Order: sequence, then C-alpha cells, then structure tokens
Amino acid sequence: MAEKVKRWWILFITMLTISSTANSGYAILSVMKSTFVQKRKWLTEEQMEDYIALCQGCPGPLAINASMIIGYHVGSLGGALAAVLGCAIPPLVIMLLVSVFYAAIISNNWVRVFMKGMQAGVIAMLIDLIWGIFKNVTQKQKIYPLAIMAAAFIYTWFTKFSTLYLVLGCIAVAVVSFLLNKRKEGEK
Repeated sequence: MAEKVKRWWILFITMLTISSTANSGYAILSVMKSTFVQKRKWLTEEQMEDYIALCQGCPGPLAINASMIIGYHVGSLGGALAAVLGCAIPPLVIMLLVSVFYAAIISNNWVRVFMKGMQAGVIAMLIDLIWGIFKNVTQKQKIYPLAIMAAAFIYTWFTKFSTLYLVLGCIAVAVVSFLLNKRKEGEK
C-alpha cells in the first residue's frame, strides 16, 4: 500500500508541475509524453499515442482527460484521482487570481508581451508532439495510416463539413481493418 501511495504522490506532484508550466492541452501532452514515456518510462510510445487519440475523442478538457487516463494506467483509481487533482489545481488558482486582478492584468503591456512569447513556446511543443507521432507512424512503414493522415488533413483543410464525418469515417476504417486482421488470423 505504501508503494501505491508513493506512486500517487509522484503522479500528483508531476502533474502539478506539468500543469503549472505548460499552458495548453496540447503543450501539456507534449510534456506528459516527455515525462511519462522518456523520463519515467511508465508508458510506451504506442500507449501514449493511443491515450492521446482517446483523449481527443472524449468530451472535456484534453489535459484533464490525459491526466486521468495516464494516472489510471500508472496507479489505478487513486492514480487517476491524484493526476487529475494535480492537473486541475494550477489552472484553477490562475483563474481565481486573474479574475481578482483582471483590470490590472488586461491593461499591462508586459503581460501582452509575455503571452506572445508563450504562444511561440506552445507552437514549438505542438510541432514536437506532431513530429513525434508522425515519425512513429512512418517507422511502421504501413501505407494506410499515412493515407488516413493525408486524407484527414485534406478533409479538414479544404472542406467545410463537420469533423464528425471524419471521425465516423476513421471509425469505419478501423473496424474494417480490425475485421480483416481477424479474418487473416483465422485463416492461419
């Protein structure tokens, strides 16, 4: 039991630190990937990619969803609770402070400059996250994930249709792929 509590505490402190330093859901995912896959080795690249995809499909804040899933993977229900609390406390405190000092903050030029600098950092983290996922998909040397990525990009960039249709299409492709793989396994 002591080992579980220690792991929950580590999850809480880690998520508290990550949530305090990264300022958007996708930036937090990049830092989570670095922390939980590369540094702590609690997850594999594939597990992290699966969890990112799952988080994007779930309603609610991306960072909270990711912390809950990763926390559950690492430390069951207690781990999920610890990770979610660690992830939620910094934005809650920041929002409370901003609401109290809103008038002074909004008119401050230094705050505007700081926010522009943070935008550049977020873009860099997003590029790192996207590049890592792209490298992992291309290393498997299967054509259909690349084709799906290209089709999804073209769909979202050039059409005005709802992304719901894109999600449903990807689900259909996944189901067909799963059934074909099961059929091949059955023939062996």
